Amino acid sequence: MPDVISYKGHSYILATSPRVVTRTLTLKHGDTFAVFDQFGDASPLGPGEHGVFHRGMRSLSQYEFRLGGQRPLLLSSTVHERNAFVAVDFTNLDASLPEGRLLKRGTIHVFRSQFLWCGALYCRTRLQNFGREPLDTDVSFLFDADFADVFEVRGTPRKRRGRIRTDKGKRTITIAYDGLDGVTRWSRIEFARVPDELTTNSARFALRLLPKHPIDLFHSVGFEEKPIETPSTSSFSRNRDELIASQRLEGASLIYTANEQFNHWVNRSSADLQMLMTETSHGPYPYAGVPWFSTTFGRDGIITALQYLWVDASMARGVLASLAALQAENEVPEQDAEPGKILHESRDGEMAALGEVPYRCYYGSADSTPLFLMLAHAYYRRTGDLGFIEGIWGNVERALHWIDAYGDLDGDGFVEYARHRPDGLVNQGWKDSEDSISHSDGRLADGPIALCEVQSYVFAAKLRSAELARRLGKSSLADDLARQADEMRRRFEEAFWLEDMGTYALALDGDKRPCQVYASNIGHLLYCGICRPDRAHRLADLLLSPAMFSGWGVRTLAATERRYNPMSYHNGSVWPHDSAIIAAGLSHYGFTRHAEQVLTGLFDAALFVDLNRLPELFCGFPRQHGQGPTLYPVACTPQAWASGSVFMMLQACLGLGIDAEPARITFNRPSLPPFLPTVELRNLRVGEASVDLLLVRNPQSVGVNVLRRRGDVDIRVTI
Repeated sequence: MPDVISYKGHSYILATSPRVVTRTLTLKHGDTFAVFDQFGDASPLGPGEHGVFHRGMRSLSQYEFRLGGQRPLLLSSTVHERNAFVAVDFTNLDASLPEGRLLKRGTIHVFRSQFLWCGALYCRTRLQNFGREPLDTDVSFLFDADFADVFEVRGTPRKRRGRIRTDKGKRTITIAYDGLDGVTRWSRIEFARVPDELTTNSARFALRLLPKHPIDLFHSVGFEEKPIETPSTSSFSRNRDELIASQRLEGASLIYTANEQFNHWVNRSSADLQMLMTETSHGPYPYAGVPWFSTTFGRDGIITALQYLWVDASMARGVLASLAALQAENEVPEQDAEPGKILHESRDGEMAALGEVPYRCYYGSADSTPLFLMLAHAYYRRTGDLGFIEGIWGNVERALHWIDAYGDLDGDGFVEYARHRPDGLVNQGWKDSEDSISHSDGRLADGPIALCEVQSYVFAAKLRSAELARRLGKSSLADDLARQADEMRRRFEEAFWLEDMGTYALALDGDKRPCQVYASNIGHLLYCGICRPDRAHRLADLLLSPAMFSGWGVRTLAATERRYNPMSYHNGSVWPHDSAIIAAGLSHYGFTRHAEQVLTGLFDAALFVDLNRLPELFCGFPRQHGQGPTLYPVACTPQAWASGSVFMMLQACLGLGIDAEPARITFNRPSLPPFLPTVELRNLRVGEASVDLLLVRNPQSVGVNVLRRRGDVDIRVTI
């Protein structure tokens, strides 16, 4: 368990010792995820996030393999290309045998394969003797379950916990936790073969390995009360095959380029998004990230759906349906909930159920509600699915009502936030750490705070909801919303523009004083289209200036600011999703060449990180020749909106827009970086039509060639 202090009402994890190993192997299926070390193990002495977690609780805190009583020699380990399973290869260490003989390393090969499926962990361990003589050895599996809530693992202390009890049979170990919330949670380990020795936290098998004759050992760990199928060769293979088949992307557009490294990045990002997708009671939803945010987050899910919308619209539909079902109905101060407000996050663990943390169903974000409205319009524009919009129109109207009745706390026309629950989030934009909103002298802004990007989201939400209202025949409402959007743009320019700095204020504090700092939030203004065109080019140049652009991506705070710290969470770090939204904003105003620079920086970063998987964030140090980006120590990986970033940035560079009614694909000033001479988009669907397109980079433009067209769809290119 990490050391913890209390800092400004929030737990803070102390990094009191360096990590021996930073690489992890991550799996997720449904409400279960696993974080292993490179051996495929979870050690109680390792990083706190290691283990297998189920529904917000760590259901395996120790999970280790031993060969001859020792950790074997690691040969290699990886995660399947579609994140289906972890594969680890070992061999034996050099060891002395009776009569002075030496068992040389490389004699015994051990292969472990493990995956998650439907609330259970499945493992096969294959041993094979490549020597000439029979060998006697033993293997052991070590297990334990502390049933720590994910917030405990993150560092939040608890005064009381429930009771853990264990039981064992001939080939089973059951560890149960009777929680303080009245719920019993389970970890039931079952072996296909009866162990030679079984205790409440270990199983040992004595084996005689004949030359070239493999031996398979199977076990499973179930995390639900109901028993699972007894582990065997057939059940292991069948469940693994079903898992792999379930991760195929049906109906999504496919992206192929002339750059295989870029293809690896796209494929890994696609696989990560598919792994993070979770079937909820309201539809499929991309959980935010492993390990700390493997649950429903409103803002994260909406932005991820926006990033991936042009590739596959089904994610957006699931996000909209889920958030509509969870929309707040009443004022509940301890949840920061108000009628019409869209969810911030939802948790299943014991601490959330008991109210020890506020996040069982928590609404502390000022931006999820307007973002929900933006996604509803974007989904309709992409699909033409007016029937679905009609089905959630009541939710749309309630969200619009929240903006005016509850979001604008003082009636000045801007949406502010101020927490109602004392231990809720201090800051309620996407930069939600305590020190993320400040003035130029470094002083933290006092609330209620009106963030610049939240106003732009509200502007876009009203403007685009006006179009939806018009489609539904609600002309009066449409006119009123369009008028409100125009008025918001006018007031915003007056209150937020800082002529001397050539930018917009990060926020207005509780006294309506502008926070005069250079921050990445201004890129979101471009994305929403609230900026005057004659000011947009100044923002574009600013965002790619040395103070803002690290060479890998756009810093959250400029290097010239008082609070700049490249190792901070929100004050100088680089977040891939933030840079992707900025790239999309640059493209919105026609600056596709600028967007190309952002894509290039993050592509180069992806080449340096494990599995080409961009993390939640990395440090904002300036790029150095021959070196990769500096990693942030506790970043989630994979993270949904980091995985979705490549799709939004590629769309931005291509100036790609898709309209279902009428069916039209547009490319506005398309641009491709030199490392992408060609890009092929296959099965790009528009309503009932679909096309395959080949885009070719030319010295001054991008050519668009139609390889296949099925159905009626108009394709237009603006140079």
